[in-house]
Amino acid sequence: MAKYLYVYHGSGKMPTDEAERKAAMDAWNGWYGKLGSAVVDGGNPVGMSKMVLPGGKVENNGGSNPAAGYTIVEAKDIDDAVAKAKDCPILMNPAFSVEIAPIIEVM
Repeated sequence: MAKYLYVYHGSGKMPTDEAERKAAMDAWNGWYGKLGSAVVDGGNPVGMSKMVLPGGKVENNGGSNPAAGYTIVEAKDIDDAVAKAKDCPILMNPAFSVEIAPIIEVM
């Protein structure tokens, strides 16, 4: 099985209301439970990013498509990884997305 990186794009902001935060965590835990042993690294949310450009210029704009978090999963191929991502809770918000890329082992 190959490993795939899921990069979640969106605001990266956790709900501030306790009930909403619990509902979100329950949805994520349910999805991870459905994926089972395919989850290699459940990942974490991430904060706002900075971009380092050629010449050392730094942009503090959160990136053109801000990352909200990541997960690493195992799948038989990229189509399987895409199928596994279709039930991701972040997709309940139509403004968010999941980018999927194969992890290429070099060593």
